[in-house]
Amino acid sequence: MKYIASMIDAQICTEEFLSPSTLLTDKNSWRPTSVCAGHACGHSIAMKILTCMGVFLLVFVFFTGPLAGQEPATHGTAEDHVRRLQLQATESNFANWAHWGRQPDNYGSWTSHSNRLIPVYTFGVTLDRYQGGNSCYRDEARLKELYGGLPAETLNLQAEYFDQTDIYDLQRQAFKAGKRHMIVFVFDGMDWQTIQAAAIYKQQAVRYSRGAGTGLAFQDDTIGRRDFGSFVTSPHNDCSKWDVDAQTVVCPDRPNGGYSAAYGGSNPWQPSVSDTYLLGEFKGLPHEVTDSAASATSLFSGIKTFNGAINVDIAGQQVIPVARQLQDHGFSVGVVSSVQLSHATCACAYANNVTRDDYQDLTRDMVGLKSIAHKDEPLPGLDVLIGGGWGENADDDRASQGANYVPGNKVIAADDLKKIDVQHGGPYVVATRTKEEDGSQVLARAAARAAQDGKRLLGLFGVKRGHLPFQTADGGFDPTRGTNHQDRYKPGDIEENPTLAEMTSAALEVLQTNEKGFWLLVEAGDVDWANHKNNIDDSIGAVLSGEAAFQVVVDWVEENSSWDDAAVIVTADHGHYLVLKDPQVLTGKQGNDGVESGK
Repeated sequence: MKYIASMIDAQICTEEFLSPSTLLTDKNSWRPTSVCAGHACGHSIAMKILTCMGVFLLVFVFFTGPLAGQEPATHGTAEDHVRRLQLQATESNFANWAHWGRQPDNYGSWTSHSNRLIPVYTFGVTLDRYQGGNSCYRDEARLKELYGGLPAETLNLQAEYFDQTDIYDLQRQAFKAGKRHMIVFVFDGMDWQTIQAAAIYKQQAVRYSRGAGTGLAFQDDTIGRRDFGSFVTSPHNDCSKWDVDAQTVVCPDRPNGGYSAAYGGSNPWQPSVSDTYLLGEFKGLPHEVTDSAASATSLFSGIKTFNGAINVDIAGQQVIPVARQLQDHGFSVGVVSSVQLSHATCACAYANNVTRDDYQDLTRDMVGLKSIAHKDEPLPGLDVLIGGGWGENADDDRASQGANYVPGNKVIAADDLKKIDVQHGGPYVVATRTKEEDGSQVLARAAARAAQDGKRLLGLFGVKRGHLPFQTADGGFDPTRGTNHQDRYKPGDIEENPTLAEMTSAALEVLQTNEKGFWLLVEAGDVDWANHKNNIDDSIGAVLSGEAAFQVVVDWVEENSSWDDAAVIVTADHGHYLVLKDPQVLTGKQGNDGVESGK
């Protein structure tokens, strides 16, 4: 629209017809009332009419062009070089600067997760209790307790890394230490290599090749006693079978999780000596690769379990995540996500279920309604829940969600949404994507009302497939192709949705009213979706949009709390397998600026 507006002469098309401002903002102003009526603008009437007709043609092209599905011809310039790189790599399935998976000559050969060690940054708390000499991977007895047996080649007396389940204990220890404001960021699918790619792009230089790095806000070591480490994500197993209606599980006797530093590396930036091990395909040592459900259960409930599990152990027994434990101590608790609000990571913050696919029941747990997992007594429910899922409809999803699936929205049934709404006597002020309304303002108004009236807050937004619009590396919302999907947005998709940062701000406004304290999960779930698509442009954009949400939290802590009262954890649930062969290419510059060692 900026290109169209710049071509409009306000003397040719007056305020009564199409002024630059109404062209950009007023959807009701597209009406032929008069052309240069009463104005001596120095053009013939015919020329004025032709010019305004040209404006209409430009507008038609805009609304039927790139946002409606065509690849923009204007991209591929130096100003958007990452988009150009992604498009070229996808079209040829080759890039001399990077590839996904273990085939250097195939740009997009791996669209799943990996067993890479995952970085974690902490603020206001340290990792001393878990890493180095205190690592559970140096202790045979602790490994047996963790996995239910000693996984092959997993004991490592030199391990500096620790386990994902230690993040659960870190949150509990923070509470015991008196922390009143606890915020956990999960950049779903963000491994060390994904972080480095985003940092390179943001700084337009390659500044590190190891360690915590520099360039992104959460890499700033001047914030709140920052600490840095890495952990193992492998689950207990990937072989369990479950029954969603009966909520039962059949699990193998022995685990197939574990981690070998000899094959996978002793730190996140060390290349693997095997091109199959980290992908779970090494036949001699097939350590299982996690999914988001098993990994988030580890993060929030402190156990190893099977892929697909939402806070249940390998026998199907429910466990209590840290958010509910803190809620029992008077904390308010909340979840914010850029993807569906009951997707695996979000659900593991609060709900119980033998399968991550039972979205409606997971949401019921999260908003305090009876569910298949809590038939008699519902859970108390989250105080804040904001995420995607708007417009995600299906007439029948019983194969995944069980016999009690209600046709309609796959994430939250219409009757459930009505039941919890304050307008119908429920506890939640509900904000949903609304046609021709600014999504950030819709959410802000709801948050202000909830905070003022002492109510809970639920926000339901999104686009097709249920997530927020994906931001690309340059901050736009115009993704190019990945290996298996290309997202396309209309203007309303952008205008009618808040950003993850705005969702985070709204959550803090409500949660901060509890003087006893609060716990908040912020999930940048679009990182995972971008990496699944082998889309470097979307991946960098997703990290940067999550970074903006992190900055909102840092600003809030420094203005309303302190690092003595707050604990902030930034991490991921698992990695993917991006291999940057020539990181310098992401800067868009010729030559090499040099590589500095990490911090």
